[in-house]
Order: sequence, then structure tokens, then C-alpha cells
Amino acid sequence: QVQLVGSGGGLVQAGASLRLSCAASGRTFSMSPMAVAWFRQAPGKERDFVAAISWNGATTAYADSVKGRFTISRDNAKNTVNLQMDELKPEDTAVYYCAAKETYGNIRLSTYNYEHWGQGTQVTVSS
Repeated sequence: QVQLVGSGGGLVQAGASLRLSCAASGRTFSMSPMAVAWFRQAPGKERDFVAAISWNGATTAYADSVKGRFTISRDNAKNTVNLQMDELKPEDTAVYYCAAKETYGNIRLSTYNYEHWGQGTQVTVSS
């Protein structure tokens, strides 16, 4: 069983930074190869891809809307994946979810590819 807990959200002003963390327990990142992604969902909208990282950190992918502002990284020994979010904009406001897929393969960008999900952490960016 894989349990994911996302944390680090909050209320910030435009231009500020936040660092989200996704911590795994049960069957962890150090025990099983897992691609990890962050998705976000604003009120009344679908859950959208934000960023993803391969099981060993060698490959990353970003949504165009966050490229150059967000950075995803991982520390498998600490069983965490982080999302550094800089230059935040009001349109980044959403609930952010981390998700994991047990695979050595290529990272995926769709919610349908991920089998384990965290509970979500709220990010609110005021203008």
C-alpha cells in the first residue's frame, strides 16, 4: 500500500514562492520505483497536470503555464518529492495533488495514469 501526503500550501501574494512536499509511507519511493506528478484543480475546473518526475529524477516535465517558474525534484532516500513554486500568479490558485505511479517507464501527464493520490493541499495566490 502506498500512502501519499501533500503539504506546504498556503496563502501568499502574487510574486511569492511556496514549496510543496509529497511524502510517501507504506510502500515508499525508496522501496519501489515510482513516477510522481503534481496536478492541480481550481474550483469548477478539471484536474490539470502541473509537473512530473521519473522514478530516478532523470526526467521531468512541466505544463507550459508553469515552465520556468516551478521546479520538481525528489529525494528517494527521504521518500519525498518537492514542487518549488516561484513567481506565483493568481491563476496558480488551486488545490494541488501529488500522485504516484509504480513504474520504471516514462512519466505520464494524465490523471488516468496515476494509481496513488495524496489528499490535496490548498494554494491561494492573491493579487
